[in-house]
Amino acid sequence: MRTIDLSPLYRSAVGFDRLAGILESAAKASDQAGYPPYNIETTGEGEYRVELAVAGFKPDELSVDVKENLLTVTGRKAANDEPRRYLHHGLAARNFERRFQLADYVVVDGADLADGLLSISLRRELPEALKARRIEIATAPSAPAIEGQAA
Repeated sequence: MRTIDLSPLYRSAVGFDRLAGILESAAKASDQAGYPPYNIETTGEGEYRVELAVAGFKPDELSVDVKENLLTVTGRKAANDEPRRYLHHGLAARNFERRFQLADYVVVDGADLADGLLSISLRRELPEALKARRIEIATAPSAPAIEGQAA
């Protein structure tokens, strides 16, 4: 595994420690298994959807949590005490935990499970203080003209 030294970033930039943490966690996450497979797509201006292939999971076996800009999707299969004899066992039904780092002001709108796909809708919600706004330019009142005299 290749390691990245981010100490020059800490020496020359202030306030980017969160970005460096995200880069470090992304490097660690790339080594994890790719289960379950997922898609991330943009569905409009500031709108996104994360889709996870969770075939075989029931809604009560899945959880979607958001805390401090971290979206965590967890799947815990209920124990099946029924013995089975497989000729071929190709469907993965193992527990998983998948994490996604969210940008600031990205909120989860909802989640939907259909046809083995868990779809999580996200949107960017900027506070009013951060939105662009036009500032009116005030003019100084002109000096009143005295009748018969130029100002």
